[in-house]
Amino acid sequence: MTETEDPRPRIVVGVDGSQHSKLALTWAARLASAEDARIEAIFTWEMPTTAYGYYGGDYPTASEMEKVLIDTVDEVFDGQCPDGMQLRAVQGGAAATLLDASRDALMLVVGSRGHGGFMGLLLGSVSAKVAEHATCPVLVVHEPSHDAKTTT
Repeated sequence: MTETEDPRPRIVVGVDGSQHSKLALTWAARLASAEDARIEAIFTWEMPTTAYGYYGGDYPTASEMEKVLIDTVDEVFDGQCPDGMQLRAVQGGAAATLLDASRDALMLVVGSRGHGGFMGLLLGSVSAKVAEHATCPVLVVHEPSHDAKTTT
């Protein structure tokens, strides 16, 4: 049975190799198990541009981007991907791609911060955009605070 024939609902998760996206993958797996859903992990990238058009320097290839996705998923799941998991590396803007992919999904899961942006912000631009515009529920995963006190 291929992913497109799998009747189970999908949980879409944004992956960029960051610690936050690894936590998002972990949460997506928990939710998929509880909901008998499958996971679609999506890695996006854009070609950098300059004031004069597209950047002419060395830029990673699509296969190198796919490798980042595969390596991240392998690290999180110790080489044992959840059943029916689909991996997609897509050239395009992260928020737009995730919003489009999650249009008929059970849920969209993203990390609160990715590789870009400013440390200390509560939400990154992608997580804020998808939380505002998604047509399905969105889970924004934050890294546990090291200052958090445990209660008994």
